Amino acid sequence: MNGDEQLLRGRVYGRDHDDPDPGPLPHRTYASLVGGPLDGLLLDITGWRPDEIDVGAPLPTELSRWPGGRALYGPRPDEPRAPGLGVMCRFYHSGDTP
Repeated sequence: MNGDEQLLRGRVYGRDHDDPDPGPLPHRTYASLVGGPLDGLLLDITGWRPDEIDVGAPLPTELSRWPGGRALYGPRPDEPRAPGLGVMCRFYHSGDTP
């Protein structure tokens, strides 16, 4: 694991790494990112509709195959989701796009 990967572990995507508490908040809902350049991060999906969760998200990152590109993450259709707050599902890396 390189330094960038170690820096990302245990924090929420989009929160600044200099934030004194970049981790999850108890009143939010998250998808755990699995694989790819953002492996180990949590994505805040609080307020997302089920159809939005089904699609997943192209997440901007300097760590993708194309710096400044997007890493594509989404759920597996056969995987169950836990209702409520906290980590409710996993989004898996499916590739990168410029």
